[in-house]
Amino acid sequence: MLRVRQQVGCSDEIVSSCKGKGRGVTIAMLDTGVSSHPDFDNRIIAFMDFVNERKRNYDDSGHGTHVAGCICGSGWVSGGKYKGIAPESNLVVGKVLDDKGDGNVDVMAKGIEWVLSKQKEYNIRILNISIGMGENTEKSRMEKLIRLVDEAWRCGLLVVCAAGNTGPDPMTISPLGARRNVITVGCHEGGYFGNSGHLCEDYSSRGPSAYVMKKPDVVAPGTDIYSCNAGIIRRGRYYRNAYVAKSGTSMATPIVSGGLALLLQKYPFYTNEQAKQKLLYTARDLNEPWNKQGWGMIQIDRLVAEG
Repeated sequence: MLRVRQQVGCSDEIVSSCKGKGRGVTIAMLDTGVSSHPDFDNRIIAFMDFVNERKRNYDDSGHGTHVAGCICGSGWVSGGKYKGIAPESNLVVGKVLDDKGDGNVDVMAKGIEWVLSKQKEYNIRILNISIGMGENTEKSRMEKLIRLVDEAWRCGLLVVCAAGNTGPDPMTISPLGARRNVITVGCHEGGYFGNSGHLCEDYSSRGPSAYVMKKPDVVAPGTDIYSCNAGIIRRGRYYRNAYVAKSGTSMATPIVSGGLALLLQKYPFYTNEQAKQKLLYTARDLNEPWNKQGWGMIQIDRLVAEG
């Protein structure tokens, strides 16, 4: 995460400048769950298990914990090296995927309905969905899910979705990320790895979508991102296996959610429409085709700047 923060202009000074009236923005996350990693302090304020109906927060896959760390891990175990983008944000987590990262449309729909029911209670401003949905779902059930995503945006949530990992062919954007209003995030390393192969940007899903020509909206780094590991082990005062590297648009998506959380910390009066517009207009053009980069790489220093 250290190199990611450097790439997207998220220095400690920038984070400190965002400690305004909106301190502690709440982000809802639908994923495989979240573990009680020390980097989350006491900021997991609600958890609901739609898979196994367990009461306490957990993550039997590790995907959700990694995503959560990218969003708002404090980096405490690493001395700050692997802290997330918005380390003061709170989390509301719905477990909608099992230990293999599999799920279904009906469970996902229940997760979104739960987030909407808790929106006012927890002052949820952002919904992070680092999940790619396939096209092989019954049309009526997928349409219900898409309507719920649209409803979440109409209710004022900033809905941030992964583009998916089925590129590089065009028209491969995940159905949830294909909608006009949601913020769809693809992968791009901005040249950090040079001409290396096996980069997330090589398989990041491409636009256009079935609903709107210009997708994805923005990109963020997604290759070998080090973040919180659900398999962390405590040995006395010390920890082992506290962090792990993962790749994919799932990792790029929380970078954007974290950036938006900083924006809302500094400007809590922003609507989701205003926040999305500023995100797009402050992105850095990478001189890539639109269906690969959208408006470009998220630049958090520009995003939270005045004006």
